[in-house]
Parts: sequence; structure tokens; C-alpha cells
Amino acid sequence: MTLTGEPAAGTAIRLTQYARGGGCACKLPPGELEDLVAGLHGTAPPGLLVGLEHGDDAAVAALPGGGAAVATADFFTPVVDDPYDWGRIAAANALSDVYAMGGTPLLAVNLLAWPRDRLPAELAREVLRGGRDTAALAGCPLAGGHSVDDTEPKYGMAVTGTADPERLLRIDRGRPGLPLSLTKPLGLGVLNNRHKATGEVFPEAVAVMAGLNRDAAAAALEAGCRCATDVTGFGLLGHLYKLARASGVTAVVHAAAVPYLAGAREAVRDGYVSGGTRRNLGWVAPHCDFGRTGEEARLLLADAQTSGGLLVAGEVPGAPVIGELVEPAGPALLVR
Repeated sequence: MTLTGEPAAGTAIRLTQYARGGGCACKLPPGELEDLVAGLHGTAPPGLLVGLEHGDDAAVAALPGGGAAVATADFFTPVVDDPYDWGRIAAANALSDVYAMGGTPLLAVNLLAWPRDRLPAELAREVLRGGRDTAALAGCPLAGGHSVDDTEPKYGMAVTGTADPERLLRIDRGRPGLPLSLTKPLGLGVLNNRHKATGEVFPEAVAVMAGLNRDAAAAALEAGCRCATDVTGFGLLGHLYKLARASGVTAVVHAAAVPYLAGAREAVRDGYVSGGTRRNLGWVAPHCDFGRTGEEARLLLADAQTSGGLLVAGEVPGAPVIGELVEPAGPALLVR
């Protein structure tokens, strides 16, 4: 089976073989994306609370009657071969953008691209069923959407949510002295890459990706946190660099305190590192002092995650503290 062919008769269909990349690792490289949107934001129109300025996880606009609307869209190619799990993961990832802003999902619509001449419609139905079930778990109605015939399968959602404009989680609200909490372990990218190459299934990684960031966001807000982002395609270091830059601080990462999924280190050692992860590392390296941190740890810290956890400036109950924000001094990132 190839990217352009149909599966041979009697063989199991592996969705990851129908895409060049997988999950959030297929995002445009962060540097290229920033160049692409440079100068497009202009002057923020009245009522736009969060836009393109710093690359937050979603847009936020004030509502005429009070409160705020949160809007986002997210979709990607298959990250696992099981269509139902892919649907669950893609939905959790799209919903995460609302949670990462401190919002509550209100309504979602499907975004589906499907190679209808190469893959059975029954698989697409399973993808949509996974998305439906995860949206239901989030208490978010899922109604309709848009579909196109495409050469690669892609799935995700456009999500609208609500938020209290006085309690938003933004990437430009970090302050020196705040600890950094991470609510999901790293290693999703290298394990997904190993799955794509070998077919080996990692149930823990699937469970982590399909898990909602709802409770983590609620805990962060309850703890009084006002600065956060979710860790997805740009890796921990990429998203933390954006946060540190937007907040005008230096971020310190204690590498030994960062949690990883079982098998993640082995996957790096065995060479299952995506091009997206290497591009992430290349992007942040000029802004990072790695000290004595070795190549394996650097790659894991830059690993392109799919539906990762929240990175919060503040202490979130139950989540490990992996570093802190300090007064700006030299590089934006320090890994120790």
C-alpha cells in the first residue's frame, strides 16, 4: 500500500499510511508560520480581546451583552490507525484550544477531508463517531460541519466557546516568580511516529491524547492562574518560547522534572523522531541555553505533541512543576 494506491485485498487498512505526516507534527513549521502571518493582524478591531499578536491558542472577542466568545479550528492527518481513536483525539485536540484560553466549549462543527475513492466511507463514519463521543463527553453539541474530497484524510473541528474576559488564560500574562506546571506527559510525537512506522500500538499514548484538558483548565482557573497554552505541534520548548517572548520573561525548564510517557526515550534512541520535531528544535535553539542537556533530552523537549497537556504559569494541583519564569536575562529559554 502507498500514499497514492488502494489497500491490497484482505489487508488491514492503516490510516497513518495515507498521510505524509501525522497529527500535529504535520503543522507548518513555527518559523514559516510566523513569517506567513507577519503583518496580517494590523490594528485590533474594537471588541477583539485576543487575536494574532502573540499566537494564542484561540481568538477571543467581547460579546455585546457581556462575557466573551472563544473561536478556534483545528484538524490534522491520522495520528493513529484506529479511525474511532483518531476521531476522539482530533476532537480533544480541537476542544483543547478553548480550554487553553480558560473557556468552555459551546458548539462544534466537523471538518472532514476524505479520499473517497481510496478509503471506505465506513472508516470516515467511525472517525466522526469518535469526534461525536468526545464532544459529548465535553458537554459540547456537535452539529454538522463541512467535508471535501481530498488526497489525504484529515479530520478536526471548528469550536466556539464562552469565557469570562477577566479570567482568560493568555500567553502574554506570565510574570517572573511563577512556577510552570505541565498537565500531560511528553513523548506523544515519537511514540506516534513509531506507531506509524511499525504498527505498534501504545494504549497509554492514545488515552493521553484522547483525554480532555477540561479539568486541568478548571483547576488552573481555580488556582488563580492567568497564563497558559496547550502543548501541541511546536513541542514544549516551542510553545514555552512563544509564552516567554509574549510575556517578556525568561523561562527556566528543569529537564529532570519533565514527565514522559513510557517508551518515549527508547523511541528517540531508536530514531523515531519526526521532521516536525527537528524543525521545532532548530527554531528554538537560537533562543535557548541548553547547558549540559544532551541531544536526546533536547529532542524530547521539542517533540511535536498531538493533543498534549496545558503548560500553565502557576501551580496546578496534581500537575508536576517543571520550571519557573524569571526576570528576562539573555536567552528566552534556559534548560537545566
